[in-house]
Amino acid sequence: MASILGSPAFLIRPFTKPQLACSQPPRSQSQSQPPPVESQSQPQPLAQPSTATPPPPAPQQKPKLGSDSTDWITSSLTRRFGLGAGLAWVGFLAAGVVSEQIKTRFEVSQEQANTKVLDKEEEVVLPNGIRYTELRVGGGGSPRPGDLVVIDLQGKVVGAVEAFVDTFGEGKRPLALVMGSRPYTKGMCEGVEYVLRSMKAGGQRRVTVPPALGFGDEGADLGSGVRIPPAATLEFVVQVDKVSIAPS
Repeated sequence: MASILGSPAFLIRPFTKPQLACSQPPRSQSQSQPPPVESQSQPQPLAQPSTATPPPPAPQQKPKLGSDSTDWITSSLTRRFGLGAGLAWVGFLAAGVVSEQIKTRFEVSQEQANTKVLDKEEEVVLPNGIRYTELRVGGGGSPRPGDLVVIDLQGKVVGAVEAFVDTFGEGKRPLALVMGSRPYTKGMCEGVEYVLRSMKAGGQRRVTVPPALGFGDEGADLGSGVRIPPAATLEFVVQVDKVSIAPS
């Protein structure tokens, strides 16, 4: 008992359990925080194809055809006699192409063979005062009212030197007219139209027209400084190039 009471002091002190310190590395802030929640990406709409219409292709220029020689006839007829005459001329051109294809070589040769140059010139005097001399007899058809006629014309006042109209020669354009239509084409008059009725395609005449069937007692102003004096007697050279029946 005494040994127990006299035991050293360390035996009397209560035994404390030693605490073990674990040296663990401190958690990083990234480990301590919960992982971020990934936001669900919204599906992006598909790109729609562009609806913009492409620019139209540039028009290709067509090669010019040899129709310029007849365009002026159509425009002149339309200005003078209205749209109907212009359309009639277009129809005449179209019908002329077909008719020329239908014609046989025999018919064409016969028409050319009937065109004759006269060796002897004789003047013919008509009751209305017109005088004409046949220079070449045509072998084609004669124009009638409503027919489309293409002519070459040279006209001047008797005694004058310069002509007030002249379509003969290279680079000059003939005149196109509808028989019986008014007003007349530039340089035309009633006397010339009267003579045309008895001519044929390919024919040529020298014609003298009295004032009553020309430009009358008042004369005429043809523009560009050209004026026919009053009561003037006129002298023409008329040549019929083409005659065609107007399409109905």
